[in-house]
Amino acid sequence: MLRAYTKINFSSRFLKEIRTFGATLLLGVSFIASPVFTSNDFAIAQEIDKKAIEKIIRSYLLENPEIMIEVQTALEAKQTALTAAKQAKTLVDMNEQIYHSQNQMIIGDPDAKVTVVEFFDYNCGFCKRAMNDMYRIVKENKDVKFVMKEFPVLGENSLQAHRVSLALINKYPEKYDAFHRALLGATGGKNGQRAMDIAIDLGADEAIMTTEMNNPQLTKAVQEVYEIADGLGITGTPSYIIGDKVVFGAVGYDRLMPQINNLRKCGKAECG
Repeated sequence: MLRAYTKINFSSRFLKEIRTFGATLLLGVSFIASPVFTSNDFAIAQEIDKKAIEKIIRSYLLENPEIMIEVQTALEAKQTALTAAKQAKTLVDMNEQIYHSQNQMIIGDPDAKVTVVEFFDYNCGFCKRAMNDMYRIVKENKDVKFVMKEFPVLGENSLQAHRVSLALINKYPEKYDAFHRALLGATGGKNGQRAMDIAIDLGADEAIMTTEMNNPQLTKAVQEVYEIADGLGITGTPSYIIGDKVVFGAVGYDRLMPQINNLRKCGKAECG
């Protein structure tokens, strides 16, 4: 998983705040020492203060470079906590859209008690590999189901392929499983026409599908998934929701199953 790395720039905002603080101290001392303090005096004092503080900070950081690592670590911890809080809020606020949206299909027994949510793109090679893990899991665990989130993030071809998929969900939901296997499992790039050809091969009526492709609800369906993904910090595929945890990447059967077993046991991806 790619992680964002934020570089601390000690020469800009951090230094500016310290300079301002130092300038304020100097100004206070000057007012006490002199009955008359002109704007020109202030400018001179500020320039002297700026150079002095820069020298002090530079010397301190060179002598104690480990503090930069400490600051970076603290910042990352803060960002991680903020992300976790946002994810937790999204899981609560958008629970209905995540688990019970009309714009999604289920792989596995719809009545299964254990639910995993997967975000995927039909042009995602890792999703193709992860598909085998998913079908193995639902085959071996009859109490597990996957909620499929149509999440086109790889360009216009992906978007059009997913529009066909969403149209199929609306008009021929019984064909979705076979359609999903065929399209995601196919080699090469996937687009709207290729998706439509597969749907027709499976018995979908081309005229009905073409009309449904113009349904504005399809756009709303994609936007709904984008909104959920944004709240959870999901930017790539495949990604999963397992209980209270967001899992990024094609982590594989051996990493998914322990978390699914925990979800079955305690309702969370990790049991305390």
